[in-house]
Amino acid sequence: MLKSYETVFIMTPVLSEEQAKETVSKYEKLLADLGAKVVHREPWGLRRLAYPIQKKNSGFYHLMQFVAPGTAIGALELEFKRDERLLRFLTVNLDKHAIAYAERRRNKAKNVKIEKEKAAAEKPSTEKANA
Repeated sequence: MLKSYETVFIMTPVLSEEQAKETVSKYEKLLADLGAKVVHREPWGLRRLAYPIQKKNSGFYHLMQFVAPGTAIGALELEFKRDERLLRFLTVNLDKHAIAYAERRRNKAKNVKIEKEKAAAEKPSTEKANA
């Protein structure tokens, strides 16, 4: 039976942007191999940590929401533990309320992005009219 999961992992800050993307794609491929489907992924970028981990004060955060069989989580977390590029990770099982909240949050972010694009598109035409 497939369940919804969400995982957040923190990659070491010494990685380049390309290496961070490569790491994320590695785990997306692993999930696909384990029979999971990635529903949403969200790079949060380089952020300051609340406390030092392995003498690092910042890290690349990444969130992935996916649907997978329960057996896939053990294999995913085993790979997380083996990877030296990761500082921390957390995987949680989402209930129906958490799934609805995540969907609303994604839609809200999408709507805000669309509104910003519309405002940016309208702004140059308004400036030309005023000139």
